[in-house]
Amino acid sequence: MQKLMVATGLFFASAVACAGDGAQWDYSGAKGPGHWGELSPKFTACSEGRNQSPINLSNFIESELKPIGIHYQAGGNEILNNGHSVQVNYAPGSKISVDGHEFTLKQYHFHSPSENHINGKSFPMEAHLVHADGEGNLAVIAVMFEEGEANKVLAKAWAKMPEKSGDSHGLPSSVAAEDILPSSRDYYRYNGSLTTPPCSEGVEWLVMKEPVSASKAQIEKFVHVMHHPNNRPVQVVGARPVLQ
Repeated sequence: MQKLMVATGLFFASAVACAGDGAQWDYSGAKGPGHWGELSPKFTACSEGRNQSPINLSNFIESELKPIGIHYQAGGNEILNNGHSVQVNYAPGSKISVDGHEFTLKQYHFHSPSENHINGKSFPMEAHLVHADGEGNLAVIAVMFEEGEANKVLAKAWAKMPEKSGDSHGLPSSVAAEDILPSSRDYYRYNGSLTTPPCSEGVEWLVMKEPVSASKAQIEKFVHVMHHPNNRPVQVVGARPVLQ
């Protein structure tokens, strides 16, 4: 996987902020996704990259994917509204292993509607669990939400959801990231990018096949706090294989 050095503030303190560049970006209008590549020289991958995310996952290639080694602790200790998403920052110590390579969980955040699609289907919400290795390479586990029963993890996190950009709240009891994952850990895998500026490539995407549920009220609460959709449109897959 191509090395991706994580700039200060990118994904760690503010998952979808723009790497300290100072350039403003948004999800619509003159600063929306179609213009990200024009907003800063550091954002050129957003318009010129060949392996961009999100994508519509389809035309799968059968592969003997090894199970993801998931070693999570209950470490979600802060919830933050960074203006582009709501994220739960995670205490050190939780890891995943992909092909024997370890990545540490940094945080997880949400998009509505989903950014990735599966066989052309969009979901009402998607969680991204963001991990990094010691060199700054990223691996993201994506989990799709369908409308249904209330989600216990969201109930804990949403109880402290900050409604204003820049606000954060401590979580009285740690919210376990593992509880976000579906019971089946089967997944799709592809090589992509950050879905926000600077759209850096070399990100390993691990998209869970099985969605989890969230209530209509839980989804609507997130949308209300964001005030607008916060999904980047799907990008061209090109020659990239999507493994399953």
